[in-house]
Amino acid sequence: MTMEQKSSPVNTRRRYDSSGRRERARQTRDQIVDAARALFLADGYAATTVAAIAAAARVSVETIYKGFGGKPGLVRAIAERGLAGQGPVPAEQRSDHIRDTEPDPRRILAAWGTFTAEIAPRVAPILMLARDAAASDPEVALTLEQISAARLDRMALNARGLFEAGHLRPEITPGEAADIMWTYSSPELYELLVLRRGWSADRYGRFVGQALIAALLPSEGT
Repeated sequence: MTMEQKSSPVNTRRRYDSSGRRERARQTRDQIVDAARALFLADGYAATTVAAIAAAARVSVETIYKGFGGKPGLVRAIAERGLAGQGPVPAEQRSDHIRDTEPDPRRILAAWGTFTAEIAPRVAPILMLARDAAASDPEVALTLEQISAARLDRMALNARGLFEAGHLRPEITPGEAADIMWTYSSPELYELLVLRRGWSADRYGRFVGQALIAALLPSEGT
């Protein structure tokens, strides 16, 4: 063996691969969120304990508090996952793509109505349960306020896109447009039309799209 061979050892240690650990953590998180959603809907927010969620998800209570901070954090996690919608591409990305590439504003708003119908059944029922609990739980009330504020921020971004593209009616400001979209995407509207009046999600989505078109865009031909 030469001196060069002695002085050039080959490091055969395999670099630590954390992908498996991350995947297990993701699966555990999904199990917890699934269990929390099912128990909240079955038993109500107040009656569901963290211990019951932990048992259903087959994790420790400590794991839930460490990962979510308690039931309000679980509500936030359920809402965030619901906002992603169906399929591999999150609804927000699909919405942005339509906003940025579709030249017809009526198609943009009709698509946003469809996204609302996709997302609302995943999010609104949990928010309605948490809203009832918020009257006596300040932490839940704060969580709901933060979720609502984030939705308004999202609508403001969409409104700005419509304004900059010249799509809004002249008398509608971006702020007013954001308020209108925030109202039509509210869980309260879903509650009224779908949960109370029995509308299908598709009918609800078409209504939202048509209402946004009527409220925000110039009349056709003008």
